[in-house]
Amino acid sequence: MSNQDPPRIFGGNDASGFSSSAPIVSDERAFMNGVFGWMAGGLAITAAMAWYFASSGAITMLYNEMGGMSMLGWVVTLAPLGFILAMNFGLQRMSASSLALLFVAFSATMGASLSSVFLVYSLGSLTQVFGITAGTFLVMSIIGYTTSTDLSRFGSILMMALVGILIAMLVNWFLGSSALDFGISVLGVLIFTGLIAYDTQKLKRIAAGVEYGSEHGRKLALLGATSLYLDFINLFLFLLRLLGRRD
Repeated sequence: MSNQDPPRIFGGNDASGFSSSAPIVSDERAFMNGVFGWMAGGLAITAAMAWYFASSGAITMLYNEMGGMSMLGWVVTLAPLGFILAMNFGLQRMSASSLALLFVAFSATMGASLSSVFLVYSLGSLTQVFGITAGTFLVMSIIGYTTSTDLSRFGSILMMALVGILIAMLVNWFLGSSALDFGISVLGVLIFTGLIAYDTQKLKRIAAGVEYGSEHGRKLALLGATSLYLDFINLFLFLLRLLGRRD
């Protein structure tokens, strides 16, 4: 992957959206503040929705009488993927306001789908793991933003490792091996820790090539926030598998 490629969630779209001859007024810090602001807002929506579903009893609507996933449960589980695809492929056609609404809806449905963690793990454990995740994210984001080392070479390696993790999780769904599950969790933590730095650096490069405040710049900031949001959520979930205490 070249240094000018957009983050993986951006698909094949051009990172800047401007021709080489077009004048570009860039505000890198403002762009990154927008990315992290949207990401933090998305995490707050997710946490609030997860807590509401768990505490109000609404989570019972996601399961049938046999304990399996209800039709609504499947819709809530699969909806985030639909929102990501819509945002990704609708970058050129939709307005920044439409993308923002999709991001809010995506964050809310993620919260509903993740609400079961409140029933499985203790609140103290969730708080502790969230703090560890936030600290790790902060450190790796700073590294990704400030390092002079080109991290793009690690991007393809991390993505291949992620595909391997997904295959291993599918296999272990049938095997039920606790040792394999532990190994998957450890690798998952390492992969998403690396992706945080990788995505942050890539977004910094994109920020240098877009006009922040423009329609296209706002859309790229939203998609960048989605990318980092997913890194954070996945790191949190893998750490929870390793460190979480069950009720």
